[in-house]
Amino acid sequence: MQTETLLALVEGELNERKAIDMTVLDVRGKTSFTDYMIVVTGTSNRHLKSLCDYVEMKVKVSGAIPLGMEGDMTSDWVLLDLGDVIVHAMTKEAREHYKLERLWTVGDPIVNVEAA
Repeated sequence: MQTETLLALVEGELNERKAIDMTVLDVRGKTSFTDYMIVVTGTSNRHLKSLCDYVEMKVKVSGAIPLGMEGDMTSDWVLLDLGDVIVHAMTKEAREHYKLERLWTVGDPIVNVEAA
């Protein structure tokens, strides 16, 4: 599956599942292990896991193979590795604490998908 197709599929599923404050980080040229990171906030630990579970199922149905998932129903951060796209689903508190957007976008403008 093409990277842009995978990215659009993931964005669509996260939007449908009510992910909050979605930010897509283009990290091509900054790292060799992925092209895009998507950071979203969930309303609860269960919502975080649910978001990643639904994305994983959607990707599998489309023929792609997820590489792995870290985190469970008690986690404040669930990571879904899809190869060229990595999803970081976080509680509001975890997202404010770790500030992934700032870490990966030093000098770059941040594009908020909901505002675009």
